Amino acid sequence: MKRKTYDMIVIGAGPGGYVSAIRGAQLGMNVAVVEREHLGGICLNWGCIPTKAMLRSAEVFHLMNRADEFGLSASAVDFKLDKVVERSRKIAGKLSGGVKHLLKKNKVTVIMGEAEFADNRTLSVSDGPIELTATNIVVATGARARELPGLAADGDLVWSYKHALIPTRMPKSLLVIGSGAIGMEFASFFNALGANTTVVEVLDRILPNEDEEISGLAKKSFSKLGIKFHESSIVKKLTKSGNQASAVIESKAKKELVLNVDTVISAAGIVGNIENLGLEKIGVKTDRSHIVVDELCRTGVDGIYAIGDVAGPPWLAHKASH
Repeated sequence: MKRKTYDMIVIGAGPGGYVSAIRGAQLGMNVAVVEREHLGGICLNWGCIPTKAMLRSAEVFHLMNRADEFGLSASAVDFKLDKVVERSRKIAGKLSGGVKHLLKKNKVTVIMGEAEFADNRTLSVSDGPIELTATNIVVATGARARELPGLAADGDLVWSYKHALIPTRMPKSLLVIGSGAIGMEFASFFNALGANTTVVEVLDRILPNEDEEISGLAKKSFSKLGIKFHESSIVKKLTKSGNQASAVIESKAKKELVLNVDTVISAAGIVGNIENLGLEKIGVKTDRSHIVVDELCRTGVDGIYAIGDVAGPPWLAHKASH
């Protein structure tokens, strides 16, 4: 097995990982970053960036349908879903290439593969395989959308955020479970393109992480666009039959409503990517799928740090980079 030694190793090349790797290199350290999938992480490849690209297409489509209000004329306004998706993927790909260039420019070694702690100074990486050692190791593995019991994404009737970013068909009727940023972005996009959209939120208001006044104003705006909401409610049961899903929505008052849709997007919460890292082996503490850190992003193990989504809320790209 090959062995390589660095001053600093970063696990994950998302907005936290690649920024910290570059900063470490700028401060004179010999740095390596280990990434299992895409440079730029979820935000750049499967989150913020491609989502915003798709939302921009939806916004332009919405405005084209309102051309008359602006004294303009447009006929036969339509959209091509495959072209909308293709544009968003190209944008994400271009920016991922930009991250690769930045890492190379700053002389950061990029190793593609999955990393696991052998001890608190050593990582075993699947690609090779190789063994890496360092005085400082930063865990920046990010997070993913939580899968609710009985609502595992199959890519057919039940979609994850990844399925929703590369849809092969346009939903006619859509149920979005969870009204956080991810849920509302997809609800907004597909609603603008014509999907009959309903959002279910377990808490008493949409966008629960935002200021209460902002939540109220946002709900008014989304409602005017035709999105329907069920707050203080849960999806008690989901059954599939053919090309339809039947959801039993239960309110806090225990009243039930049955909703039949052709697509369900599950966007209820975030889970940290801590599996298969070997954290328990070296004594790194976790709490509800996130790594416990102090105000300086230190874990309880000397030389081991955790940043970004894997270290808990707020789950924001700019927080990870900071």
